[in-house]
Amino acid sequence: MKSFFSRLKEIWSRLSWLDIACSAIVALGLLVGLLGINGKVSSFLEFLAVVAGIYLVVRFVGWWRSRLLWSLRNRLIVAYLFIAVVPILSFFILVVLAARILYSQLGAYLLYEDIHQRIEMIADIAQHIAIAHRTLPASINENESERILAEQSHAVHDGELPNLEIEFSSDLSLLQKLASQGKNSFAGLLQEGDSVSEPLSLISLRMIGDSKEPRVVVLRVPVTPAFLRTIAPDLGVIQLNLMENYEGTGPPGVLYSSGDKKYRVAERIVASNRTLQPAVFWLDSPVNVVSRLDSVYVAKDGTVDLARPLLAVSNARPSRLNARIFASLGELRNTYVILFVLVVIIFLLIEAVAWTTGIVLTRRITRAVADLYKATQFVKTGDLSHRIPVERPDQLGVLAESFNDMTGSIDKLIEERDKHQRLENEISIAREVQNQLFPSTLPSVPGVEIQAICKAARSVSGDYYDFIQLSPTHVAIAIADISGKGISAALLMASLQAALRSQALTEGSESLSTAELVARLNKHLVRNTGDDRFATFFIAVYDSATRTLRYTNAGHLPSFLICNGSSHLLDKGGMVLGVLEDYSYEQGVLLVAPDSLLIGYSDGLVEPENVYGEEFGIARLREAAIRLQSAKPLMVAESLMAAAEEWAGTPEQADDMTIIVTRLR
Repeated sequence: MKSFFSRLKEIWSRLSWLDIACSAIVALGLLVGLLGINGKVSSFLEFLAVVAGIYLVVRFVGWWRSRLLWSLRNRLIVAYLFIAVVPILSFFILVVLAARILYSQLGAYLLYEDIHQRIEMIADIAQHIAIAHRTLPASINENESERILAEQSHAVHDGELPNLEIEFSSDLSLLQKLASQGKNSFAGLLQEGDSVSEPLSLISLRMIGDSKEPRVVVLRVPVTPAFLRTIAPDLGVIQLNLMENYEGTGPPGVLYSSGDKKYRVAERIVASNRTLQPAVFWLDSPVNVVSRLDSVYVAKDGTVDLARPLLAVSNARPSRLNARIFASLGELRNTYVILFVLVVIIFLLIEAVAWTTGIVLTRRITRAVADLYKATQFVKTGDLSHRIPVERPDQLGVLAESFNDMTGSIDKLIEERDKHQRLENEISIAREVQNQLFPSTLPSVPGVEIQAICKAARSVSGDYYDFIQLSPTHVAIAIADISGKGISAALLMASLQAALRSQALTEGSESLSTAELVARLNKHLVRNTGDDRFATFFIAVYDSATRTLRYTNAGHLPSFLICNGSSHLLDKGGMVLGVLEDYSYEQGVLLVAPDSLLIGYSDGLVEPENVYGEEFGIARLREAAIRLQSAKPLMVAESLMAAAEEWAGTPEQADDMTIIVTRLR
């Protein structure tokens, strides 16, 4: 344990000159405040003391945070807080917000439903009047019948619809403006621009069809503060905001956008003698309700806006809305409340048990981590013999065992790393050797231009190509695909290259049949390689003096000779090399036309697939080569390689890609 003075000395050593200065300013400010000294200097000093105090608080919080979180135990406790407490608080806040949104929507629905019930009521009254008008005796004149029907409707509905107005008119212009095409009635909210005292009303218009002349019955209930007092009793204060078009002139007030139009509040109708109900308990905070009602606006000049918004603003207590929701439960409502309280208590008990369990587990974890930290210090010094004691058969015990196994296997890992490095060196050497196997110079034969490209799928390619000048007028062109990839394929390729050159560079090889040459190579591979190793092979010998092309194809994809927009597949030969020792191959002979193009390739160039699983294929390769017939061999090779890669749409290669392009002038 450190003494008090040693701790004080340690804290003092960590203070900067700014910390010391701010501490002195705070002390002076406190002294001035205690002594009650007044004046400009003392006021300025007190201001500096406040600023310095804020700085010191920030510094102390940072220091305390670093000290607190250095220990893994404290970090785990903080982690538990964020894992257990923060999500619960976040979920609780989310539930509260969702509940307030739902309460708001419920309040808006109650207001909307009550108003539309009144609209449906006056629409039903208008329909009943129209039906009753047809059933009255013919002895009663029209005016008398209309008066009787109006009085009957007032007697029945004045209690539910205060200030109900019933009129009969021969003017059908308003009905024609408001009713949909083919309809003889309308019911809804109506704003009238020429009415000052009653700008908003519930209205129903219906045509009386059996009259001698067309007439319409009009029922109207003015929306007044007294009317608003009677609707939606579960809500508190209700206010309807009548909107008008806002053209960008005058004070905007509260703007409301609907579609491409903007509106502002023109007039407000507030329910009279309505207040928010008292809270039942402390969580019963009011919710605000804002909803839109659609109305029809008729201007002074007779123009009609069939979708003029009307904003309804109100508030409500959640307790009143809950009572409305659970009214159908009756006496069972208290049972549900008790069950909810019990669930909350059980939840709190589970949370307390979880906290206790977390603290216990934290102690066990931190003890295991401390043991692991000590062991790492031994490893740091180079002592790999230290072992961590394993006390429990749990994951922490497995961690200790894993650390012990790790320290015991470090030497093996180092040895494996050295082996891997040696293997990488060997692969690099194999790649360099393989590059030496490919021809470094092009043959000098009159009228012959050769270019080749080989892209390996791995560090070492399994494809092989070669150009061998047999005489001043003879050149041999070979391409092969060795089974497998990597070093083993490269070794087989080296064996094939050595055998080919030993046969081709002997005297008189230009007159040797390509079929005989391939048969000798086949025997060499069968006798010197395993049963699972083979190679596809194609060789062609061109005589520029006689323009004769002799070739043999040993299981390789057929090369093709292109001339004047057509192509000829070179597919005569036989099976792959390295399978049957005494196999007889066939030689093909062609007379080459001037300016022909000989193209050989490996399967890696035609097998790339696009996103639909379609291969590039020989046909597409041949068509692309025909289009490029007049280009230089290097350009043809690069273009065909690019076409295959573009078809695959990915830079990764599944196989080695090789192409040889020979121009035969």
